[in-house]
Amino acid sequence: METAREAFFDTHAHLDFPPLREHLEEELAQARAVGVGAWVVPGVSSKGWPVLMATVAEIPAALAAPGMHPLAAGEWNEQTAAALALLLDDAVAVGEVGLDGNLSSPSPAAQEQAFRAQVRLAVAARRPLLIHCRKAMGRTLEILRAEGARRVGGIFHAFSGSPESAREALRMNFAIGLGGALTFTGARRGPELARSLPAEWLVLESDVPDLAPEPFRGQINRPAYLTLIAARLADLRGWSPAETAAITTANARRVLGL
Repeated sequence: METAREAFFDTHAHLDFPPLREHLEEELAQARAVGVGAWVVPGVSSKGWPVLMATVAEIPAALAAPGMHPLAAGEWNEQTAAALALLLDDAVAVGEVGLDGNLSSPSPAAQEQAFRAQVRLAVAARRPLLIHCRKAMGRTLEILRAEGARRVGGIFHAFSGSPESAREALRMNFAIGLGGALTFTGARRGPELARSLPAEWLVLESDVPDLAPEPFRGQINRPAYLTLIAARLADLRGWSPAETAAITTANARRVLGL
């Protein structure tokens, strides 16, 4: 896939989810009209992988990142592991995978089993990882270190950790995904990280259809809204829109091995 240098690259977009799926052609046309040119579509559940792969096959500038979200860690077994391994030939990354301390179920042990196994699959297949992490930063980084994830790197989706954790992620070749939360009124940690981290480790993400930026917070998120996140990053860094697109797209392509 060739992405124009000036086009914005969305590194985390659930284009296979309703309600976007039902109007996807129209939604993507609107996004392209404002300069969004490529998307990575992450997985959540093994049950959704067929729709994910079919959706990506319909969109020339979309890339698949099948994986098992901590919410679905209870699905992990030998059969789902084998199915995921087969999908990686047609995937750019493994995602979104990780740990979620907000969940009462699946258990932390089940989450860790699925996460560790998927990191191993990614390393073996030389595919970067899209990391989901909530209230489990220390343990997530520990597992990534132990499993040699530095060899493939990837992107920390919706990063919410400390500056120290961010720097540790960067040392393991993980970029920091900046999404709708960057635009929220009163947001502090995200903007500070966006200002202070090295420019070469920042990428854009929408997380559509969730996490809509201001002024659409709480509504259905749309692919075209990525430009609102980009505008906030541009303001924080003192970049032009063209610089923001060029820098973040180059970062995404490098981290994803494109």
